[in-house]
Amino acid sequence: MELFSMEFLSALLSIVIIDLVLAGDNAIVIGLAARNLPKHQQKQAIIWGTVGAIVIRALATLAVVWLLKIPGLLLVGGMLLVWIAYKLLVEEKGHDVEAGNSMWEAIRTIIIADALMGLDNVLAVAGAAHNTPLLVILGLLISVPIVVWGSTLILKWIERFPIIVTIGAGVLAWTASKMIVDEPFLEGYFANPIVKYGFELLVVAGVIIAGTMKKARENKRGALKEQG
Repeated sequence: MELFSMEFLSALLSIVIIDLVLAGDNAIVIGLAARNLPKHQQKQAIIWGTVGAIVIRALATLAVVWLLKIPGLLLVGGMLLVWIAYKLLVEEKGHDVEAGNSMWEAIRTIIIADALMGLDNVLAVAGAAHNTPLLVILGLLISVPIVVWGSTLILKWIERFPIIVTIGAGVLAWTASKMIVDEPFLEGYFANPIVKYGFELLVVAGVIIAGTMKKARENKRGALKEQG
């Protein structure tokens, strides 16, 4: 992929959107993990916990970028990502996180919680990077500071404009579809551009429609329970 070409920039934009939509809740986890510390230690725990989380996430993502070169794993990763995109639309995320009583406990909690919560993020970013490690690093450098220092603003935007989550799910589904069509042993099936782009459009539309309908049914069921 040519540096700073349209393909490079669109992949980078996809990574930043994925990071912001999937990692918004991680910022809450960071705050919860440090909530029992004295004020002067909270900032240090957040900074060092975030640094540790970034390093682990970058290494994990680069490892997945390498693993996706193994035949068949692009297809598997793409199918998993379709499910992740669907779950993003229909699931409410919880934040049951144990607060650390010392700075090192808080840092450890932040790193472990981010690693566990970031598995979907790692797969999505690796898929969007198209075997380009530079995209992984640039995406993290751009999005992580926004997530850490602008988490409250991001979450307010998501609450006020739910369409942001839908857009994020669409980007994830598109990334998933591209992973599937890029699988080498499926190349013959997607040689025709109409079939290739039609499949990508079908995956994106299918995820958004199915997720939106499921969410609407759950909201209706919840409203009926409250009335009853």
